[in-house]
Amino acid sequence: MPAARFEFLSPRSLAETLEILSRYGDRARVLAGGTDLVPKLLRGTLRPEAVVSLRHVEELRGLTFDPDRGLSIGAAVRHAEVMEHPDVRAHYPALVHALSQLATVQVRNMGTIAGNLCNASPCADSAPILLAREARLEIGGPAGSRSLPLSEFFLGPGRTSLAAGELLTAIRVPPPAPRAAFAFRSISGRSRVDMSAASVAAMVRLEDGRIAGARIFLGAVGPTALRAPRAEEVLRGGVPDDALLAQAGEAAAAESKPISDVRATAAWRRRMVSVLARRALAEAAERARA
Repeated sequence: MPAARFEFLSPRSLAETLEILSRYGDRARVLAGGTDLVPKLLRGTLRPEAVVSLRHVEELRGLTFDPDRGLSIGAAVRHAEVMEHPDVRAHYPALVHALSQLATVQVRNMGTIAGNLCNASPCADSAPILLAREARLEIGGPAGSRSLPLSEFFLGPGRTSLAAGELLTAIRVPPPAPRAAFAFRSISGRSRVDMSAASVAAMVRLEDGRIAGARIFLGAVGPTALRAPRAEEVLRGGVPDDALLAQAGEAAAAESKPISDVRATAAWRRRMVSVLARRALAEAAERARA
């Protein structure tokens, strides 16, 4: 199929961007890093009437941290910029690690977290850790702006709750909480640069050496990133020793919904969820102790 032909638009402000998206609706596609969009355009599998570049929209380039309000990541900020920011490295190490596992250096230098989320791939490595951190999304559109929990954003593979003409403008991540820590683990079925075949993000909050709270999200083993509430319940009130973490890992595996495809079998993915959950929980617990 020949490459798609489209009108290329490069607005200079957020207001202009939203006006263009409102005019074109679902006939337009947004270009941030382009690591997913451009190959689809070249193959002709996606044929929009317009491609709207965010390259020159400075309002979407913000990357800031405040101890009280947390982290704000603009829609045009690239993975590498987030990973290299000193405040992110100091206060969000699990997010840095998750992004470091994403694809290749070239993709991380071009792609954006906003694009990774809007692509809504079940194996998006940024989704589980941001869900575990209870991130929220700022969305602009014809009806104005709205704030949405990331947990309500994904509707299925390739589907989000963005309406026609709407744009994800920023990701807000809450500030670090006392005695709580996070970790992320992933594995691919074929190579280091392949998409994740399974991933796990975990949060552990300790009080007096016991687990007072936990959050576990699973990636690439369901139609969207999945929460594992039964595994979280296994942990609640317990001491994070090897036996308890192994039990939680098995519970998380039981809650996964993997499929078999070219990257891995369902059985292998389910087994890896158990292993990755156990390791992520152990790492998060150790960080929480520190």
